[in-house]
Amino acid sequence: MAVDSKFQSMDIDVKIKKFTWRIQNFSSLEVKKLYSEVFTVDGYKWRIIIFPKGNHVDHLSIYLDVADSATLPYGWSKYAQVGFGVIDQFDRETSSTRVTQHCFNAREADWGFTRFLCLTELHNPKRGYLLNDECLVEVYVCTDKTLDFISREFIVETDWDELKAKEADCVKAVMDNQKTPTTKPVEITLPSPTQSSSQTVATEPEEPAEEDMNTFFTSLESELSSSRMLYSKEEAKEALAKIKEALNTTPVNLNDSGKFSPLKQAIMILARFDGSSTTLTIEQKNELLDLEERLKELANRAAKAVQDKDQLTAKESIKQTMTCNLESSLIRYKEVETEVKQVDQILAALREEVEEAQKRKEKMLAERKGIYRSCKEMKMELDALGKELAECEATAKVGEEEEKSVEAEWGRIKDFISSIEAKI
Repeated sequence: MAVDSKFQSMDIDVKIKKFTWRIQNFSSLEVKKLYSEVFTVDGYKWRIIIFPKGNHVDHLSIYLDVADSATLPYGWSKYAQVGFGVIDQFDRETSSTRVTQHCFNAREADWGFTRFLCLTELHNPKRGYLLNDECLVEVYVCTDKTLDFISREFIVETDWDELKAKEADCVKAVMDNQKTPTTKPVEITLPSPTQSSSQTVATEPEEPAEEDMNTFFTSLESELSSSRMLYSKEEAKEALAKIKEALNTTPVNLNDSGKFSPLKQAIMILARFDGSSTTLTIEQKNELLDLEERLKELANRAAKAVQDKDQLTAKESIKQTMTCNLESSLIRYKEVETEVKQVDQILAALREEVEEAQKRKEKMLAERKGIYRSCKEMKMELDALGKELAECEATAKVGEEEEKSVEAEWGRIKDFISSIEAKI
């Protein structure tokens, strides 16, 4: 099934990069794991990995991954501070965010949160996580170890689309002012993405006088008393119910759900409620006013504990995998050792055969030399015999002539004797 998504990258400033991933038709996704487009930060290629139905948990799982880790040189590593955000498109302040830092390497090329956002909360129609079935994921990456900019407040307040809209409005105002000479020019002031919108430039105050301070706080107390809202008992009960509902969930889910903003109002109502029969002590009111920060601290501690447990689980998984690999390697080592012994035996037998063959070769070489010597002697004798044969042929020819001469003379003698015999 094709996945419809839009991916954008943007420089928040020189040090921090922001990446926005809009995943459409999120509820219809059938894939177990989903990858974003690859983007580059500080010379490394990265990508976002999400498990829409959770990585073996009932939470959305999200990680940052070094996309080309398999091709990087041996021993590579890269530090990064990472902020993840799944944006509540109804109210950005209630978005689910997490921040972590990690030294990425060949063994740990991806890092993030297995339990990032409860799936029930993610698909809750009252929340804006899946507005028009579109999930908006933001990731902030900083590779400078000397900086610690990324935080929940930073992610929530860095709405780049809003900043761009403000910038466009300001530019339009400037253009309009240029067309109308009688109008004073508009000064464009854009909030810095790396600075919280609530931050202002601090100036060194003058040393106040005692009388001025007393007058100021007396006036302030009067104004606050006159402007303080009075809440009914029903509103106080409703606020108390909201707080109890939040406390009935786990600290991790409370951190994921983005319920701190409604809790703040509920806590304020309880702290300001002053019924005739249920007046809270100053200590109780102060404790209520501190409750939000305490709950945030506990939720963050719980989230950190879960993250540590997830890291432990990941480490144990790596250890188990490496142990299995070592056991397999040990078994193979023993098999190879046995095979080496068998090969040694084969080589020993072959060496004996080679030695025997070498002996046979030496005998044959000696025999060959003997044959050579014998043949050489016979050749010399044959050459000598050839010379003698030529002499014998000449002698035989002379003998043949002599034989003919003897026979002729012999015949004459016979004829002579025959002639004498006739006369006697």
